Amino acid sequence: MKPKIASLSLCFLALAGTLLPAQLPDQGAPQSLPAVTLHVGKATLHTEIAATPEQQEIGLMYRTRLADNDGMIFLLPLGTATFWMKNTYIPLSVAFIDKNGVILEIHDMKALDTTITRSDSDQVAYALEANLHWFSLNGIKPGDKLDPPPSTLSKNP
Repeated sequence: MKPKIASLSLCFLALAGTLLPAQLPDQGAPQSLPAVTLHVGKATLHTEIAATPEQQEIGLMYRTRLADNDGMIFLLPLGTATFWMKNTYIPLSVAFIDKNGVILEIHDMKALDTTITRSDSDQVAYALEANLHWFSLNGIKPGDKLDPPPSTLSKNP
């Protein structure tokens, strides 16, 4: 009887090995990107630059924490921007920014929420993600401008 149990156990393990990877959540690693320090009003934010579609798709996924004054800036094609929080374990706020570096709108996003966050404007050229409520905690609102202007950042770092 023991050989049958061992045989069944091995069979189950073999099947489990073929089924489990498809059932497990996406298991990636945080990316490391070029960085720039941005200023908005009196606040300073150390940001990584997501310039390519591949970098933007990963964004801040797989991170379990983000330092208080860290974030990520996305260099986007001009238009309406959409963001989601797939595999993003920390709640974030996102500012949608025009081609001149002026913040158009700010939205809050929940960790692991795959609901799409869409800009109201179709004039978005950049998006800036930071910890949830970072913008409000620093008195930053629509109409404020980034320094240096995001247009000085390379699309091909």
